Amino acid sequence: MSNTINRRDFLGGTALAIAAGLTPLAQLRAEPDRDYPPSLTGLRGSHPGSFEIAHEVGREGKSFDISRLAVEQSFDLVVVGGGISGLAAAWFFREQHGVATRILILENHDDFGGHAKRNEFQVDGRLLLGYGGTESLQSPKTFFSKTVNRLLHSLGVDTRRFDTAFDRKLYGSFGLRHGVYFDRETFGVDRLVVGNPVVTGGDSFASDTKPRPIETVVAEFPLSDDAKARLVKFFKHPRDYLAGKSKEEKVAYLKTISYRDFLRKDAELGDEAVKFFDGSSLGLMAMGPDIVPALDAMNSQYPGFTGLGLGDLGDPEAAAFDEPYIYHFPDGNASIARLLVRDLIPTVAPGHTMEDVVLADFDYSRLDVEGAPIRLRLNSTAVAVANAHSRGGPVDIGYMRSGTLHRVQAKKCVLAGYNMMIPHIMSELPEAQKQALALSVKMPLVYVNVAVRNWHAFVNLGVDDIYSPTAYYSNTKLDYPVSLGGYRNPRDPGEPMLLHMEHIPLTPNQGLSNVEQFRLGRQLLLGTPFAEYETRIADQLDRMLGPGGFQSARDIAAITVNRWPHGYSYSADSLFDPETKGPEPYEIARKRCGGVTIANSDAGWNSYTHEAIDQAWRAVNELKSS
Repeated sequence: MSNTINRRDFLGGTALAIAAGLTPLAQLRAEPDRDYPPSLTGLRGSHPGSFEIAHEVGREGKSFDISRLAVEQSFDLVVVGGGISGLAAAWFFREQHGVATRILILENHDDFGGHAKRNEFQVDGRLLLGYGGTESLQSPKTFFSKTVNRLLHSLGVDTRRFDTAFDRKLYGSFGLRHGVYFDRETFGVDRLVVGNPVVTGGDSFASDTKPRPIETVVAEFPLSDDAKARLVKFFKHPRDYLAGKSKEEKVAYLKTISYRDFLRKDAELGDEAVKFFDGSSLGLMAMGPDIVPALDAMNSQYPGFTGLGLGDLGDPEAAAFDEPYIYHFPDGNASIARLLVRDLIPTVAPGHTMEDVVLADFDYSRLDVEGAPIRLRLNSTAVAVANAHSRGGPVDIGYMRSGTLHRVQAKKCVLAGYNMMIPHIMSELPEAQKQALALSVKMPLVYVNVAVRNWHAFVNLGVDDIYSPTAYYSNTKLDYPVSLGGYRNPRDPGEPMLLHMEHIPLTPNQGLSNVEQFRLGRQLLLGTPFAEYETRIADQLDRMLGPGGFQSARDIAAITVNRWPHGYSYSADSLFDPETKGPEPYEIARKRCGGVTIANSDAGWNSYTHEAIDQAWRAVNELKSS
């Protein structure tokens, strides 16, 4: 193993950065005693202290009796969950009921936003902003409803601004391309190849750099001549691998076979060549190709299907891939969460535009102020929710904070956390609804931000985005180049830069179902200490980038590991889920119960931010009839 990072290196690096002379705002954020979660490094996401109480309730069956506790506070609405859906629900409820409406938002983490997590770094006197979860607005022209557009417009978001804020030509101006890293544990040698014949999703970058010929790229893969020949034939000469089947028969077949098996058997890649694809779907779907239906892979524009003659099957969402993937704030969709919080609680930060929110200084001490109409209470885990027995009575909510059980009441309640947690805190729900809620087994994932002192190695090697089929981190890329609201993205290779790395903890190719892999992955994720993530980061970066001059001990300034044991929301998988007749499981799961409704991305089995907002709108409107 190559160079490891001493913990003192990070402490020393922070001290040097402060001493180097930061702006007043940066110095304020760097104060060690200030409560400012975005600047914390180390293990973040679902950080220690955020999930233990929930595990006692969900895993161990612990219950909390709040009936004998005094009601400490009463509100018009209590929202359980301070992610984008919960924040949007509070916004819509206030819109309907007026600015004097009293709302409490309970959030179990030490920061708001849910998966829309902001990571800040100070490196050699420079502020770097990164995303630790939800990274971008996906295909707004295709996916955004009138409700989503109305909310974003009210918050000051104009998606057209990203046409100029996102520099699509920066990395191409250095001649950088996507690359593939083959690790020696699987392929017998560590090798970085410039060029990647697999490109999926909307393109982020417009480059004049001519792609390397597929034969040239594949020739450098550490595979046998036979495997390389199969890959070249597959990419250069696609054909109808399901010839003889009708269109309907092809679609039916693609629903029942995994993408990996389709490639291995039908496309005749065989056991060796198919290994190249083993990490190909992790970044987009948080699932390996062994549990992704081939039809889903086709609809997401993965290779292998152009010769089948199926077209887009009339899918109205096919246009989403024609939109560039550029709708990205410097901190990802954390800026959407910050815009919502600032609008709900104006004293928390100055400003009112999508530009000024990027560098706005948020005063977390203003989130939960006595007498304020809207209060956001962090580090508070809901453990009990119940409708009062009298018709139209209030909703009781119990939550744990700093080891103390509290009871509050509200006229209405929106549950905007994870679906799988709801049956454990709301016992009165019908059994069928509890079962439907429990189906939402979320996908585990890890998003890592690595602050490096320069990015010369990437330029020296000619890559900006590195895919690895089987290494621990399946993707490593330079941060999206976005300049917005006074924040300027790194443009010179000598400047500090954020690297984004992804790890999806699954157990592929062993015959396990999607849910079995998610649950095992969650255990692996929670059992992995920060030191192991850190060691693996340094090792993989040294092996990938060392030939370009990278040295982890010298070049890494800080690391934030955003751990999400409950990451992407579940979505139907035709390999494992039976076709349903009547309402979908998520429709049964999200039904209103008395004065309680459910709003989250789980409520639509869709991980996107626009879904979280649409579900918040639906949930708040359901409260009108309760």
